[in-house]
Amino acid sequence: MELREGYKLTEVGCIPSDWSLKNIGEIASVTSGGTPNRKIPAFWGGDIPWITTALIDGSIIYSAVEYITDEGVKGSAAKWIESGTLLMAMYGQGKTRGKVRATINQACAAITVKNTIYPEFLLHYLRGTYTAIRELSNAGGQENLSGGIIRSFLVPYPSKEEQRAIATALSDMDALLEGLDQIIAKKRDLKQATMQQLLTGKTRLPGFEGEWEVKWLGEHVTFLRNGVNSRAELTLSDPVKYLHYGDIHACSGTVITPLSLPSLPSEKTKTLSRLRDGDLIFADASEDMDGVGKSVEVCNVRNTELVSGLHTIAARFDKAILSDGFKAYLQFCPEFIKHLKRLAAGTKVYATNRAHIASVEMHLPDTDEQTAIATILSDMDAEIEALQQRRAKTRDIKQAMMQELLTGKTRLV
Repeated sequence: MELREGYKLTEVGCIPSDWSLKNIGEIASVTSGGTPNRKIPAFWGGDIPWITTALIDGSIIYSAVEYITDEGVKGSAAKWIESGTLLMAMYGQGKTRGKVRATINQACAAITVKNTIYPEFLLHYLRGTYTAIRELSNAGGQENLSGGIIRSFLVPYPSKEEQRAIATALSDMDALLEGLDQIIAKKRDLKQATMQQLLTGKTRLPGFEGEWEVKWLGEHVTFLRNGVNSRAELTLSDPVKYLHYGDIHACSGTVITPLSLPSLPSEKTKTLSRLRDGDLIFADASEDMDGVGKSVEVCNVRNTELVSGLHTIAARFDKAILSDGFKAYLQFCPEFIKHLKRLAAGTKVYATNRAHIASVEMHLPDTDEQTAIATILSDMDAEIEALQQRRAKTRDIKQAMMQELLTGKTRLV
């Protein structure tokens, strides 16, 4: 490997010649905490935040879920940590910085840095070396980290001025990502509120009035023949696209196109119905109640052959009763989803079947109003999707910045 001028090869890779290496034990103290006895009520329900690994997810901790008392601190190994302390989960390797003065349990390693290193720089480096830390925790057949392993972990050590510059640049990206997350959350909340109003008729769009009519869906639906092929039978190159129930649960939106789906050999699809734009495909099983009624509306099929697969229910509704676009939001209509959830059965999974769907009776607007409602909601979906794509690009940019800045390939000072 040919080194660039001004760089050297070290245990953590190629870094600038003027950087050194230090282990965490040289630049910080590492401690862990404890758990007060849950059988002693006097230890719990106080006003002292108590942090567990469940809160360590790479973001900043502002508050706790559980709180303990002074007696709980004194009667256990729970340790006080100051705001700004870095936390690492020793069982599952998350990295977080706390913004509250709190106590921690025994599964949290509190890394209190000395004034020779900028804490945000160390935090970003630990986040960027997640895989390496995981490998350390699996060394020698063990599954967890220990204080000794954490103290021995090597980190590059530029000047404090350069540490601050790197940390500031990466923290600015974190702030941008956090801002996008907040905008996306608000847009989702707004969409949820809008659906609650428009899909129930509580709020009517301009130009629409009159009572919604009760429709029995069984009179207006044809169920299509689906396949029962597993993932192992699927390919990437055959001409017939195959919609598996896992694709429905994994879909973040309400519509799906054949483009991204796997294929099934043509000889296995001879008896299966071909899907068209507007067909509504349900997953017939869910591991939790929230997944009951999860469905996607097929769109942009064009000349592609598409079939419905394992654990799906393919429904073709009369377009004079349910308009294209609106069907995608049927799963959010309270009357519809409450009916399916009431009928859902199963021990390990919650099941939906064709009879459940066909037995739904619900109030529906006419198709013109359905189309208007769907237009509003799909525009909101498109806005959220655009924000999610922007966030993904921002995350990728930050990832690239970390690789450049934390290794010294790009210098800011």
